[in-house]
Formats: sequence, C-alpha cells, structure tokens
Amino acid sequence: MAQTPYSDQPARAFWSRAMARTAPEEVDPVTEVPFTIGPDDRIVTAGSCFAEHIARHLRGAGFNALVTEPAHPMVGDATARQFNYGIFTARYGNIYVARQLLQLLRRAYGRFQPAEDCWPGEGAALIDPYRPRIQPGGFACGAEFEAERAKHFAAVRAAFETLDVFVFTLGLTEAWVSRADGAVFPLCPGVAGGSFDPERHEFHNFTVDEIVADLSDFIAELRAVNPGARVLFTVSPVPLAATATKAHVLSATTLSKSILRVACHQLAASHENVAYFPSYEVIVGPHHRGRYMADDLRSVTEEGVAHAMRLFFRHFAGIEQPAPQAAAPGRPRDAHLDAMQEVVEVNCDEAELDDAAPRPDAPRGRGILDRLRRRL
Repeated sequence: MAQTPYSDQPARAFWSRAMARTAPEEVDPVTEVPFTIGPDDRIVTAGSCFAEHIARHLRGAGFNALVTEPAHPMVGDATARQFNYGIFTARYGNIYVARQLLQLLRRAYGRFQPAEDCWPGEGAALIDPYRPRIQPGGFACGAEFEAERAKHFAAVRAAFETLDVFVFTLGLTEAWVSRADGAVFPLCPGVAGGSFDPERHEFHNFTVDEIVADLSDFIAELRAVNPGARVLFTVSPVPLAATATKAHVLSATTLSKSILRVACHQLAASHENVAYFPSYEVIVGPHHRGRYMADDLRSVTEEGVAHAMRLFFRHFAGIEQPAPQAAAPGRPRDAHLDAMQEVVEVNCDEAELDDAAPRPDAPRGRGILDRLRRRL
C-alpha cells in the first residue's frame, strides 16, 4: 500500500477504530490539554445549566469548586438551592452567551451600568433583569435589591480575583438585548419578569467573530485582575428550549452549537492557558446510541455526565475514575446502571421559554414567542 499522510496516523484519527469499534463508555476525544488542575486549585464555574453538573462532580471528587456567595449558615440546603445559592460560584444564575459574561465582569467593577436596571414584580417586589429567577418572588424592596446586588458584585469580584481556573460553559448564541445600550438579558423580557417592548428590546444571534471578540476581551480583563488565571471553555450539549428565529428548533440548535464550538476552537488556539474540553462531543456523539439523553431529548442523563467528567479528571487532573460496566446481552441491568440513566435536575433559566409556550390544546398565538414574533 502506498504511503500517505494517513499512514502514520494513530487509531484516534479513524472513525472505525476510535468510534465504531470502541465501547461507548470508552470513547475519548481528548488529545492534549494545555494545563492541569489540582485538588487545591480554586475553580470558578459559570455558564449554562450544564455547568451545574461540572461543579457538582468537582465537589464530589474533592476538588475546590469555589463558592464566594454562600447562603447563611442557618439556611437549609433545600432552601439555599431554591434561592440559587451554591449552584455556581456566585449567585449569578445562568450565563448563556459570551457578552453576558463580559458585561457581568464590567458591571461588577463599575465599568458598565445598564440603562434598564430593575423590573417591577408583584406588589412592591423588584426583579433583577440580569438574574430574574435568582430570588423567588423577587426582592422585597429597593433597599434589599441594592444590598443584595452589592453583595453579589463583591462575590463576583472575589471569584475573579482569587480563582486559579475559570470554567465557563457556553450555552446559546440567541439573545435579547437592550436597544439603549446593548445590555444582554439571560431571558427575553416578559418571560420571567419585566415586559417585552419592541421599542426597547431586540433579538440578536451572535456570530463566531462576536463571541471570539467578547471572550478575548473577557480573558484580557480577567487577567488584568488575576494574571495567572487559566480558562477552560466547554459547550453545553443541552439543545435550545426554543428559538426566536424562523428556523426549526433542531436547525437553530445545530447552528448555535456549531458557532459556539468554532469560537471555542479559535479561542483555545490563540490564547495561552486557554483550553477547550469536548463535553459537547461526548454527550451528543452517536457512540452512546441514545443513552446520554433523557426522553425529552434535552436533559442529559447522569451516565452521560459521568462519562464526560471521567475524561475531565483523566486529562486535566491525572485521576482515573472507573467506568460503569455495561450489562451483558440477555442479563438484567443492575441498580447502579439504572441510576446512571437517571436525569439529575438542574436549575435552567431557559426552560421558562418552554413553560411560556402554548400547550398543544391551547389557542394558537398565546405563547410569548408567538407574541414576540408578531411584534418584531
């Protein structure tokens, strides 16, 4: 056989060897990493709802998943979670798009003050437009609103200034922004607070170039306050709950995740101590034959999360965690494997979009996305 550039390629370069002939739980698309992470490194997590899984597994493995905005010691675990304490490093809720992250950093340091800064809730309650689901029922009054935001920004600054590793999971390219100053909302106004106004709010689908520019600015500004910061990007495998484009939600999801994946590639290739971890590929690849997604085709099973995190610990921490043993043909699954198929609940702001949509038996045009499209 003639010598070609493929002749000396390792098995991982060939689909038949790396995918088709490999047990699903052994598929490993990680080839090299630019840095490693130790159990004493202070790790800050942020991003989409999939980032919650990463934080949970880090803590479970004894790693220092930093929390700079904890609940009061007298508050029970269930109540703390209800009020979004301990889900991420600080109480910022889901951060779906790159510009939202960049603006959080700038707001925490007083370099950006959105014009639309507060929404009225029920009665005298107030809602934070940039974390609208963080406080069930909203904040009781203006004094509480301002005090809690000041405490939050202090926690964000503490996280950025003391972290060793920042793990950010990109979730979306679609966003709603303020026409006044470009402030990015995590949810469309009107879904979980506020009211949609086409004169004040507009839809924007971020491009690869915009995301790369925003995250490059974020890295530079993060390292201005923390020169040694290492950054790890992942892409959430969770599909869009809804799209505000004219595309089918499947096509919109494919476009969004493709843009995010390309942006991550460019960022890792052009910045020192910036890595990409392929949790997206592990979860959505065909090797698992449907085992890593729940019946809603959106929630990730614990088996899928565990596979991704096994690879994370293997390559970034040098720790081998055992893979679950698949049941032999004709033999019943054991309780451990059944548990691995379960879905671990995460607090996902974007799910509100689906909750706001009309049910199949409801009159058409009553969902919020239908109303928004008619006004755009």
